[in-house]
Amino acid sequence: MEPSLNVLGGTLEPCSMRPLTGFYRNGCCDTGASDSGSHTVCVIVTAEFLAMSRYLGNDLSTPRPEFQFPGLKPGDRWCLCAARFLQAAQEFAAPKVVLEATHRRALAIVPMELLRAHAVTDAQDQGPQQS
Repeated sequence: MEPSLNVLGGTLEPCSMRPLTGFYRNGCCDTGASDSGSHTVCVIVTAEFLAMSRYLGNDLSTPRPEFQFPGLKPGDRWCLCAARFLQAAQEFAAPKVVLEATHRRALAIVPMELLRAHAVTDAQDQGPQQS
């Protein structure tokens, strides 16, 4: 099996192990035929994004132990649905994007220019160390 590729053409890097993210809960923004939401954009969530998501009916900050979901807080990395990222960008609430951990299939929904416009700028802005 070939490794998944990121939007930069390199090997897809992990997004987050804590909290454990990804459609397949493998820490990566991998995708496949069963991922109808295209959970392909690795983001560093912000308070503004979490508030917008809650307002739109997807509360990502409240823990849901029954789904082994700890709830997100600002600074956490998360594999976000590409369409939700696009919507957040249109609402001026887009979180930062980690390009190296964003699956190339995100480009079917989100233009590369928009991902680059919201990309983290350096290692200090990459969010908490994920191990």
